[in-house]
Amino acid sequence: MSEFKEAKDNPLHKDYGIFKNTKFILDRAMKYCPAVLPLSIVCMVFGSLQGYFWGIMSKFVIDVISTAIPTEEKIHNLIITIAIILPSALIIYATNTFAGSKLWPRYIKIRMGVIHEREEKVMHMNYELLESPEALDIHQRAKRATGGNQEGIEGMFHILESMGRNFVTVIVAFVAVTVLEWRLILALFVMVILSFLYYKWTIKRDKKEVWDKLAPVWRQVSYMSRVSQHFDYAKDVRLFSMRDFLLGKQRKVYEKREERYDKHYLMWQNYSLFGQVLNIITRTLIYSVLFFAVMDEFSPMSIGNFTLYLSLAMAFSSALLVLLQQFGDYSRASMEVDDLRSFLDIPDENDDALLDVQNCKEYEICFHNVSYRYPNSDRYAVKNLNITLVPGERLAVVGLNGAGKTTMIKLLLRLYDPTEGYISLNGTDIRKFKRKDYYKLFSPVFQKVELFATSFSENISLRPENNTDRIKAHDCIELAGLEDKFLKLGNGFDTQILKVVSDDGIDLSGGEKQRLALARALYKGAPIVVLDEPTAALDALAEKQLYENFDSMIGTKSAVYISHRLASTRFCNHIAMFSEGVMCEYGTHNELMEKNGKYASMFEVQSQYYKDHPEEEVIA
Repeated sequence: MSEFKEAKDNPLHKDYGIFKNTKFILDRAMKYCPAVLPLSIVCMVFGSLQGYFWGIMSKFVIDVISTAIPTEEKIHNLIITIAIILPSALIIYATNTFAGSKLWPRYIKIRMGVIHEREEKVMHMNYELLESPEALDIHQRAKRATGGNQEGIEGMFHILESMGRNFVTVIVAFVAVTVLEWRLILALFVMVILSFLYYKWTIKRDKKEVWDKLAPVWRQVSYMSRVSQHFDYAKDVRLFSMRDFLLGKQRKVYEKREERYDKHYLMWQNYSLFGQVLNIITRTLIYSVLFFAVMDEFSPMSIGNFTLYLSLAMAFSSALLVLLQQFGDYSRASMEVDDLRSFLDIPDENDDALLDVQNCKEYEICFHNVSYRYPNSDRYAVKNLNITLVPGERLAVVGLNGAGKTTMIKLLLRLYDPTEGYISLNGTDIRKFKRKDYYKLFSPVFQKVELFATSFSENISLRPENNTDRIKAHDCIELAGLEDKFLKLGNGFDTQILKVVSDDGIDLSGGEKQRLALARALYKGAPIVVLDEPTAALDALAEKQLYENFDSMIGTKSAVYISHRLASTRFCNHIAMFSEGVMCEYGTHNELMEKNGKYASMFEVQSQYYKDHPEEEVIA
């Protein structure tokens, strides 16, 4: 792999360079829409012709009009000239318009293909990176590089086509104007280069000082917008009178954004003033040279040639300036593609050389002196953990909030890899197995249940409709206690969930979401079930009964139950008590009660609930 220069502001960012990025977009064109390349060439050639066509045609018309010949012959020649000009103009404009109309949607198609790559990357990248500020910022920049017609990858296509068109114009006009006066070309070059250098400096400064600095601000703006408008936050905002507090926070974020925008506008205002001064000087030079050419007493320039050279000189000056500016724009778009490629090139673990997880009747998972520390933290979330999940065992993982229970589960599921130590599956380090195979061993139920804007059946199976076993899904619904809700659905399994995609979509209550999550776990049917506090919103007695009911559903499968409450512990084979990232106690319920340690103390405190509410009914 080539060596890339890393940006100082983000360790994940790499500079690939214009040529490598041009090759990248052309490769994507060949992959998603090869017709783009010939259409672009047509637009370059015919778009250039449009730029100076009327200047050339005006010369011929003026020459005919100013020729000292009889009026009738002059009219005849003028008609012939116009008869040639009009069809030529029609062909040039129609061809360019047709090719251009076909080109734009194809550019968008390529961008959509790259957006798919970016979204696929998010779903495949290491889970830990989804919580990394550096990865979140580089993803925000990657989104900008695929976020519009003029940014990033599509912007490079548009600019490249326009650069080709202006390049053709510059070559044609250069040859013609050099015949007239080579010193004019030299002067125009000087003016254009000065303008371009200032433009390029402005582009780079704008990217570094405005848009790169705005990446974290955009995330903050998005968050504040979600908090102030989303239904989930609405009750707290009203009942706790948070409006002024949140608006104040939002105003500060917007002030950061506006500060960068002001800097952006000031830089381009200065460039615009500089460009206007150079434009006046350039036009003065062109008119001066042509004026003296017309006034030359030995070989005066004709009015037709004056019109032609004026048109070509203006076209040369304008096209050259635009070409160089577009090279600056191309550099800017290329830098945005740097952001995109930096994100796409974040290393994924190469599973090809790893082992397949073999189908076994039993799976034993062991933690071997496992510790985990979050990036940029000097505190261990889990420290020196040694524990074994025996096949068919029920393990309760308990402790107060922040004790390390969820981190331990993320390590078990291999969402995180240990900072120290290792985890083994049937004696083999799980890092030697393909992640996709390893994930198949688990049926997880998390505390926050996410619904997907698909059909009810697809929300159970989490598979396409044509790959969903509806009989099995119905059995899982019954076992999870969701049958009553299912019978009320107007379209049964075809009922759409959420209104994001379907106007007649439905939502589910908190208890219904929990039961849906249990049905998902049952449908997957993996050999190890993990419940990570999915009933945290329920009272302790309701949680106890739900856990016990679910435990009877899963039969002989292994299960891990995580909670900061102890309602789910007595039916488990073993209990792991966590405190400040350390497994401080381990054993059966009776063993830990006899030990009279932290578990026993916590159990006694919580058991008061059952003494005070012996007849409490479960509400799910």
